Amino acid sequence: MKLDIDRKSAISILGVIGIGIVLALAILFWKGDGAHAQEHDGHGGHAEHAEHEGEGADKAHAGEDDHAGEAGVIAMSQQQIQAAGIATAVAAPASIQTEIVLPGEVRFNQDRTAHVVPRVAGVVESVGAALGQDVKKGQPLAVIASAELAELRSATLGADRRLELARVTYEREKKLWEQKITAEQDYLQAQQAYREAHIEARSARAKLTALGAEVSAGALNRFVLRAPFDGAVVEKHLSQGEAVKEDANVFLISDLSTVWVEIVVTARDIESIRVGQPVTIKSSAGSASVTGKVSYVGNLLGEQTRTATARVVIDNPGLAWRPGLFVNVSLVRGQKEAAVAVPLEAVHTLEGKTVVFTRTAKGFQAQPVTTGASDGKLVEILDGLSANSAYVTTGSFVVKAEQGKGSVEHAH
Repeated sequence: MKLDIDRKSAISILGVIGIGIVLALAILFWKGDGAHAQEHDGHGGHAEHAEHEGEGADKAHAGEDDHAGEAGVIAMSQQQIQAAGIATAVAAPASIQTEIVLPGEVRFNQDRTAHVVPRVAGVVESVGAALGQDVKKGQPLAVIASAELAELRSATLGADRRLELARVTYEREKKLWEQKITAEQDYLQAQQAYREAHIEARSARAKLTALGAEVSAGALNRFVLRAPFDGAVVEKHLSQGEAVKEDANVFLISDLSTVWVEIVVTARDIESIRVGQPVTIKSSAGSASVTGKVSYVGNLLGEQTRTATARVVIDNPGLAWRPGLFVNVSLVRGQKEAAVAVPLEAVHTLEGKTVVFTRTAKGFQAQPVTTGASDGKLVEILDGLSANSAYVTTGSFVVKAEQGKGSVEHAH
């Protein structure tokens, strides 16, 4: 009986052990499937994350591409364009006159400028003209007391008296000779004396005329220095009580209604300038400009400067062109046929680049270009803009201002 129980116990124990082994194997198998499933799920999650990241990257790139496509475009609606008065034109070929610009200087018109000298030595009694004053022809400038002039006037007056006496004597001797009262020799002597007195009187008057002095002007030593023509006193070198010589430059009078523009011409450009050629003169100190024609071209080159001088005579209303003013003189050298040309006002400098604003579907765009020859009105475009391309003409400064606003907003 005891043996049977032991067998039964052993069988039970073995059954329990078998069940335990089966359960252990089941648990191990279940854990293995769970780990594999988790691993699979983990890989799937990473793939999904990667996919989402890829989509985000694609969207980001798409945004960058859209932004890159908008870079440099100045967006403006049709209403804005009309309100700003912006107009466009089509780039086309044009003939451009090539020009050269030469330096020059405004100078006195030497044909209407005079160094006034007394022509007699003396002492200044009074000065009637001031520096910068406008004077008329014959207007007194100064009064000089001259001993030399007193002697000349005295000699002239004496010659006039002798001439009158010789004339009376000649007429009397002639009448007596005709009446057979006196000899012919007396008549001939009176005639000769009269002729000599006449020559002497004329010579004395000629000396006074050469000095610009009158025969009778009150005091014999009083000399009035007068203006030779209408003009302005630009230099004055005498004062009251000063002793002056006959050849002293006491006044410089210039008629400033016309002035000379003297042009410095290099040896390279001497063949490009000729008499009668039209030029444009612009002040280097302002915006004033005037046109004229070349009146003189020098035939010699300076030994030191190796340049020649050309001249233009211009009118000077309002005395705008003052002697000493530096100018730039433009003249046409030739003509060039440009494949593409635009007006000068259509070309701008933006961030150190030369640009032309072109028309796009959404507005305008700054197109970098390379420029060539210019005549002050048209500019040749060598590269960056093809013929028949639409570009901004009128209102291009408005477009440039809009470009500046866009740059500031993008920076923020």
